[in-house]
Amino acid sequence: MDVQQEQNKDLVRNFYHLALNLKRPEEAVKNYLGPFYRQHNPGAADGAGAFIDFVKGFTKAFPALRFEFKRFIAEGDMVVVHSHLVRQPGDRGVAVMDIFRIENNAIVEHWDVLQEIPETSANINTMF
Repeated sequence: MDVQQEQNKDLVRNFYHLALNLKRPEEAVKNYLGPFYRQHNPGAADGAGAFIDFVKGFTKAFPALRFEFKRFIAEGDMVVVHSHLVRQPGDRGVAVMDIFRIENNAIVEHWDVLQEIPETSANINTMF
């Protein structure tokens, strides 16, 4: 077990939970983001302020949203989060893969891929 990779996973877990599940993005930014935050999601701008605005808009649209973390995978300075986003009670939700890059014990970069969970599947496996 690589101690730094475990610390990176904890950092991302704490950031993500605080910002989105607890809906405290300002505190998450203050505690976990680096001096510049580069965003690769085309629907979100770079920077801490843009992240805060994005989270506030998203949580306003879906006040009961919840990310259920399924797994955290770390390699080098990258952490991958596989999660189930449930926007509101009764929602099948979205399978989400986030990739965060860590530099000097702070999150500095983010990528994501989202896939709606369909009503039916061609197999018996879940998306998680």
